[in-house]
Amino acid sequence: MDQGTWVTIISITVTFLFMLGVPVLLVIIYWVIGCSFVMGLTLDNMGAELLNVFNKGFALLAMPLFILTGDLINKSGIARRLSDFAYACLGWLRGGLAMASLGACGLFAAISGSNSATTATIGSMLHPEMVKGGYDERFSAATAAAGGTVGIIIPPSIIFIVYGFLMNLPISDLFVAGIIPGALMVIAMQVACWIICTMNGWGYLIPLQLTRVLKTGFGAWLGFFAIGLVLWGIYTGKFSPTEAAGVTVGFCVIVGMICWPLNKVMGADPDQPVSEKSFASMFVVGGFTPLEIPSIVVRSAQITGILAPLIAVSVVMQQILSLLGAQQVIGDFVTSMGGYYAVLFTAMIIVFVSGMILESLPVTIILAPILAPIAASVGIDPIHFSVIFLVGASIGFITPPYGLNLYVASGVTGVPYFRLLRYTVPYLVALISIWILVSLTPQLALALLPNR
Repeated sequence: MDQGTWVTIISITVTFLFMLGVPVLLVIIYWVIGCSFVMGLTLDNMGAELLNVFNKGFALLAMPLFILTGDLINKSGIARRLSDFAYACLGWLRGGLAMASLGACGLFAAISGSNSATTATIGSMLHPEMVKGGYDERFSAATAAAGGTVGIIIPPSIIFIVYGFLMNLPISDLFVAGIIPGALMVIAMQVACWIICTMNGWGYLIPLQLTRVLKTGFGAWLGFFAIGLVLWGIYTGKFSPTEAAGVTVGFCVIVGMICWPLNKVMGADPDQPVSEKSFASMFVVGGFTPLEIPSIVVRSAQITGILAPLIAVSVVMQQILSLLGAQQVIGDFVTSMGGYYAVLFTAMIIVFVSGMILESLPVTIILAPILAPIAASVGIDPIHFSVIFLVGASIGFITPPYGLNLYVASGVTGVPYFRLLRYTVPYLVALISIWILVSLTPQLALALLPNR
């Protein structure tokens, strides 16, 4: 058999394995090893390329640090304070708690940079509260899944770090470009949420009280400070995204270590609602003990241990695809579509369909090096296209058959995967609408970048 036949057989085999539930990392490794043998490439080549990725990947150091940040703010109680503030602001509207959970996802994303961490944290905290508040459990779980999509758009973003590393773009510019589109995604989902909840009469209303808003706002000051610290440092150029990640981790560790003994001294209950706390304890989150830090780090390391090898192996996969001519075929197809808008919407369709069957990381690693140069050749700004690409990839988190956030939400809420699908439709409509708007309006991504 010729080389093409063997590659086809290997591709069909690994696709079958993927459908059986084999982790995507192993699927890509099997494909890479199989194709390497067929093409006469040695395993030494694979090892050298894997080592090369991490030797050149200083920017990738930000990824495990931001993952650790997400676990630290969850464990310390900062995430709970942010959600309490969002509910105080929106609880007077029909569907206010669900809208608050979406707002909390946006605030959590502004510190953690991870879609799955955002979905898991907010879903585990607010899903039981939403069910108690009269919401359908399926809608509640779907809301957490949809809210998690902004985890890779609102800075800091782990996937923006990967994209910037692959395409040699300033990661700080990518972070800033994601601010307005990420905020619009949250607002659009909140509007969709309000419409659905109004139609179904879901949720109990609470009065809008300025004192409650102020008290929960003051109670969440540590979360706001962490968000401001990251954005200020990156936007002003005081430190790189990698340095920003390190600073944020240090801040969260200090906060957690200080607040835990303070709670003991004051006799405060970390689980008590902020609105019922004393003035002094309102400013102190739950914190954690030094003995808990190793378990937090191990949890973050487990996630990093999944993502980092996937990045490295996918880079080798790119090399093999290039040797096979696949990148040239896709590139020629997209280029043949014509001018600016034809190329733009063809690329968007490819990203959307790919996101339905793959996680955003392999989609980015495989397709970004192919589509980004073509987009640049027809005049699409590279930073603008990065936002278009990744907003489209983020929508894939709630599109079957893959829909990673749907699996995460199902896991933390206990609602079966297929029962969530119906309630993701309004959120999909909202997100696709914003995606098209951002694609047609470059200034939504570039307005905060003074050099654009």
